[in-house]
Amino acid sequence: MTKMTYVNALDFVLSTYADMPAEVAEKLTALRDAQVKRNASKSDKPTKAQVANMDVKSKLIAHMGDGQSYTVADLVAAFDHEYTSQKLSALLRQLILSGDVVREEDAKHRALFRLA
Repeated sequence: MTKMTYVNALDFVLSTYADMPAEVAEKLTALRDAQVKRNASKSDKPTKAQVANMDVKSKLIAHMGDGQSYTVADLVAAFDHEYTSQKLSALLRQLILSGDVVREEDAKHRALFRLA
């Protein structure tokens, strides 16, 4: 089953109710076209936060380039507490999903991160 979006709902109404007044059909078609245009523009370029996060991720990769394993606390301290542990954890998760970083656990069950 596909997700019901505004565009899908408008398409359904436009195709199902062919006997609607021309003005209504014109307004709904314009609304559908505006929604399609809006959806297309959202995915074109990254947001400011995404650009900033890309910079932080590249800093993380550069810092982890020595082959050692790091905890999140180690990385927070390495960046002089410029970033919170929550932010670094989220970015490390993204790096894990992209295959750039590997997560391991030590004997004390602490999460350790290193370059893949």
